[in-house]
Amino acid sequence: MLSTQNISLQYGKRVLFDEVNVTFKEGNCYGIIGANGAGKSTFLKILAGERDPNKGSVHLEAGKRMAVLKQDHFEFDEVTVLNTVLMGHQKLWQIMQEKDAIYMKEDFSEEDGIKASELEEEFAEMDGWNAESSAANLLSGIGIVESDHYKLMKELDGNQKVRVLLAQALFGNPDVLILDEPTNDLDIHTIQWLEDFLLDFKNTVLIVSHDRHFLDTVCTHVADIDFGKITLYSGNYTFWYESSQLALRQKLNANKKAEEKIKEMQAFIERFSANASKSKQATARKKMLEKINIEEIKPSSRKYPGIIFKQAREAGKEILNVNGLNYSQNGEVLINNLSFSMNRDDKITFISKNSLATTALYKILAGELQPDSGIIEWGQTITYSYLPNENETYFSNEPMNLIDWLRQYSTEKDESYIRGFLGKMLFSGEETLKMSNVLSGGEKVRCMLSRMMLKEANLLMLDEPTNHLDLETITALNNSLMNFAGNILFTSRDHTFTQTVANRVIEIGPNGFLDKLKTFDEYLEDKEIEAQRAVLY
Repeated sequence: MLSTQNISLQYGKRVLFDEVNVTFKEGNCYGIIGANGAGKSTFLKILAGERDPNKGSVHLEAGKRMAVLKQDHFEFDEVTVLNTVLMGHQKLWQIMQEKDAIYMKEDFSEEDGIKASELEEEFAEMDGWNAESSAANLLSGIGIVESDHYKLMKELDGNQKVRVLLAQALFGNPDVLILDEPTNDLDIHTIQWLEDFLLDFKNTVLIVSHDRHFLDTVCTHVADIDFGKITLYSGNYTFWYESSQLALRQKLNANKKAEEKIKEMQAFIERFSANASKSKQATARKKMLEKINIEEIKPSSRKYPGIIFKQAREAGKEILNVNGLNYSQNGEVLINNLSFSMNRDDKITFISKNSLATTALYKILAGELQPDSGIIEWGQTITYSYLPNENETYFSNEPMNLIDWLRQYSTEKDESYIRGFLGKMLFSGEETLKMSNVLSGGEKVRCMLSRMMLKEANLLMLDEPTNHLDLETITALNNSLMNFAGNILFTSRDHTFTQTVANRVIEIGPNGFLDKLKTFDEYLEDKEIEAQRAVLY
């Protein structure tokens, strides 16, 4: 279906791809994974013809059509929403334009009639007469209401534009579908719609995503970019992660015999296969696992940061009480009469259709915003550490190296002590001297996590902590919060992160709130709660 031949790409001395030969087969969904900077998005651009490699070629089977999720959110600003989706099928759109141009002619000739007839035949073969209704159905499924279908793209907000561009990529049943971070800015219900769509999709899909739940649900294979090569593995992301970790442990255990290693690996595969057979994916068009060759499972070169949150002291009985909290912004009600008491061992996730509401709550709890009304009472034993959604203010002062940046938040000023915390977040050697004003988004979040670890608080507040992070750091942070003995208040769009950390869900809407002692999946699957949620908005 789609293959590469000897793809090589390097920037100066840095080799991104070295003689990559890989084939993506029809009917499979491939999750493209790799450490930050490994070249995931670049590889998709090479496949799509948007970037040329130094050497090598890409081959798409003759007669097959490729569709790509556009990243430029302003490209179609002067086009209507419905037409933007139709333009996703370039050949069909071209025929529609040619037909319209011919029929608009005042001096319609016999030659024009013959050409129009040929175009009409080709249009019918492409199911063109149903194109507009199919595009409209896609838009409605992805959350764009019918009244918006004839607006110009520039009239939509950023989140709506993302959905329209996603519908554009999905339109017309492409033979190869390339999606780079398709779940960004989508709410949980739209993500579930997209998961179901891809599970029923019969053709080839290639996806880059940091959403592990999404990758696990839709992917039949993982394409791992490592050591400048791309290796295909059967199974989803969790299978790849757990098997690569098992292979790494076996590699480090020099004393274990080869037969014992094979038995351990076989037992792992059998256990995973049994779980996979019960999955949502196994009941759809795709097999979760094909026959797996033990020899092809190898340890990864990935480095995982050491995120360890310790408490300087345990919390007492009183943690946090919030009573009658109200907050509006620019006339819009974000928080309405919110009341809750936090218990020991509570790890609460706050969710809302409006992210401004959850961010406002954290800022109020951290003392950065004043509520319109309400009472907040912290327990006397509570110390909290806060990871905000936006961290620019922490890096906007006079630039300093990372050692000095982190030292300002530490009571212990010794350089080796500070280096230890930076090292846990994979800043070592000369990287600790990098200036704070040149950091990437992911590096800034890692610095903020170092700052949080230094504080040794017994309550953690995290607003969208997985933003800008790679899968390795997300996994390490996820595991750390699962093991943290203190209390946590957090919001995350990462489904797996939320499901594995939270034991309580509080949803905030302009008309009130819901507070349920449930896991995230239990909350989403509860039909009674679904009816109650409708009243919130």
